[in-house]
Amino acid sequence: MAKTPGWLAARRLLKQLRDLLQQGGPAARRLDQVTRLIANYMVAEVCSLYLTRAGEMLELFATIGLKPESVNRTRFRFGEGLVGQIAASGRPLALADAQNHPNFAFRPEIGEESFHSLMGVPILREGQTLGVLVVQNVTPRTYSEEELDSLEIISLVVSEILASSGLVSTEERRLVESSGLLPARLTAMALTEGIGIGEAVSHHRSLVIRRFVSHDLGEELKRLHRARDEFSENLDRLLKARDLAGSGEHHDVFETYRMFVHDRGWIARIEEAVKAGLTAEAAIQRVQSDLRQRMGQVTDPYLRERLHDLDDLANRLLQHLVGGESPSEQLPAEAILIACNLGPSDLLDYDRSRLKGVVLGEGGPTTHVTIVARALGLPMVGRCPSAMTEIRPGDPLIVDADQGQVLVRPREQVLNSFHATLTDRDRRLKLFAETRDLPTVSKDGVRVSLQMNAGLMLDLPQLHACGAEGIGLYRTEISFLVRESFPTVAEQRKIYTEVLDQAAGKPVNFRTLDIGGDKALPYWSGKDEDNPALGWRAIRIGLGRPIILRRQLRALIAAAAGRELSLLLPMISTLDEVVRAKSLIQMELALAAEPPTKISCGVMLEVPALLWQLDGLFDLVDYIAVGSNDLLQFLFASDRGNPVLARRYGLFESASIRLFTKLTERAEARGVPLSLCGDSASHPIEALMLLACGFRRLSMPPVAMAPVRMMIRSLDLVAFRAFINSRLGIDSAAMQHAIRAYALDHGIVLS
Repeated sequence: MAKTPGWLAARRLLKQLRDLLQQGGPAARRLDQVTRLIANYMVAEVCSLYLTRAGEMLELFATIGLKPESVNRTRFRFGEGLVGQIAASGRPLALADAQNHPNFAFRPEIGEESFHSLMGVPILREGQTLGVLVVQNVTPRTYSEEELDSLEIISLVVSEILASSGLVSTEERRLVESSGLLPARLTAMALTEGIGIGEAVSHHRSLVIRRFVSHDLGEELKRLHRARDEFSENLDRLLKARDLAGSGEHHDVFETYRMFVHDRGWIARIEEAVKAGLTAEAAIQRVQSDLRQRMGQVTDPYLRERLHDLDDLANRLLQHLVGGESPSEQLPAEAILIACNLGPSDLLDYDRSRLKGVVLGEGGPTTHVTIVARALGLPMVGRCPSAMTEIRPGDPLIVDADQGQVLVRPREQVLNSFHATLTDRDRRLKLFAETRDLPTVSKDGVRVSLQMNAGLMLDLPQLHACGAEGIGLYRTEISFLVRESFPTVAEQRKIYTEVLDQAAGKPVNFRTLDIGGDKALPYWSGKDEDNPALGWRAIRIGLGRPIILRRQLRALIAAAAGRELSLLLPMISTLDEVVRAKSLIQMELALAAEPPTKISCGVMLEVPALLWQLDGLFDLVDYIAVGSNDLLQFLFASDRGNPVLARRYGLFESASIRLFTKLTERAEARGVPLSLCGDSASHPIEALMLLACGFRRLSMPPVAMAPVRMMIRSLDLVAFRAFINSRLGIDSAAMQHAIRAYALDHGIVLS
């Protein structure tokens, strides 16, 4: 540093830089003066300034100490060399021996052979990387934190000089603004599966209200009612255009919308505002504004979702009243929609052929827009508030809804990797379709039954498309979660009838309501609990409030009239619970006008206490389905929702292997069918371990079916079981590594 006291020298330098900022004259000359001033202040032999150019390139624009002829000729890509590393990471770098750094890139034309130490900082402005500022010294020098802080402060002033320099053309600056911003990774909640790649587009409506005062009360009321009727007609056209007509949860969503828009309470408040002298559009805006103000502080997610629904309806009615440009007209060829929240009808406005994904600041797995996105096969993530501030219109984006992340302004190699993933996914889907009807039999002749998990009507077409033998687990609670109130017996019967109809004779195991815990019904207030996962949930609610369970049983029995019915009881802890539940089943069977031809009763094995009651359990049930998610969570006292513990304890632990092996042996000895329907069956390597433990029935999401089938068809199970038995006792990570190595050596397909 200079001999003048540090703070005084720094102030003097900043004043000189600001004076340069205010001076006229060629920008290149000013930059030469800047590098000279900084080199003197930092007591450095070299000071260089690299400017960001289009295409993620850094060009040497000014230097003192390097060869002058290298200016405007030497370039580094983002990530290339130490200068490129600083730009790509957005972080400073200080090295006493730069030339021995693995990322050092030697450029003979700039003449830096004699300079050993290097310190550089990115020049940032509004999140954009304008360039890189570097100082170098001949002798190895350990730069202090104070010196690094000083250079970062200096870079702020330099950023102002660069921003106003005019060194980059307007057209190139537009390109730089999209490439010069640092990449970002945003975490989110995966709402629908898939990967989408495209350009960020902000969701907004160009609705302008020009008339606020009514001059004809009768005409304004007619306009309001006409807009309401046009809404319903337009909704039908949108559903047909997007191939969403017919039945299913998405159909229920839009039927609910029709009920909303014809709701007398809501419409009456708008009519009152019209009668007070407002136009129809001003009245809608006024009522909705009042509603937002009253509900603005509500934290209940369900109520907030309903407020968003009403916002969507209000915007839709306003669009019919005042017009507005169709959002699809503004979409690029590949678009990612960014919104704080969306209504389901909002989503239908966009051209599905152009829309590749959706990122929501809010949203959740049971919201109406999620149900519609799933029906459209559209990758979507939610609970990503940072998307509202970190993403700019036009930014290239990757929506990875499989892993719950959004990659903003990804590097070229990352983008190429995801494009390759999509290409590979298409190839695998084609391959899976070709193997769908092949028998699920191992190379040594062991047959495995693959069934699918489901919970929505939208899932049912996959039953036949993926080649599943049946539905191993139908989660009946999901149709309760997406409704405004408890479905009636008739409404439930309609759902279950359609499930059985679409199954077309394939077995369906209906799990009775598994509510409570993390699946609270929005219209049924349970008790606040310190530990809901271990509390008032599933069969405990069904037996504690038998009217709920009996109504569901009544609907299931009626739906299965003349057919077979299979019931699955969740969260069983004691044999007494099975006995009491079966007595309720018998009561409803006695009242049925036409009972099922056969009824089977199974239980979910999720609570470890049942493991010490197996002999009695085998006498009471027709089959057992292992819920590995809860069972392993309770077995290891490990919250599966805790990210720190999420993958620490699981299937590959010796305790899990021994437990499952003993369980399958005892069930086989008693002749009781045993299946597994938790997440553990969803990945080929975990399914492989389950087969080694003795499971021969696995239930999984449809997307997992083909990879698991291919794994089984490439497997010699007897040899693999012998291998696992020889490795018992090693830790979980070592076991997984050993399995992958074995699979590679023996041609077992795990991906």
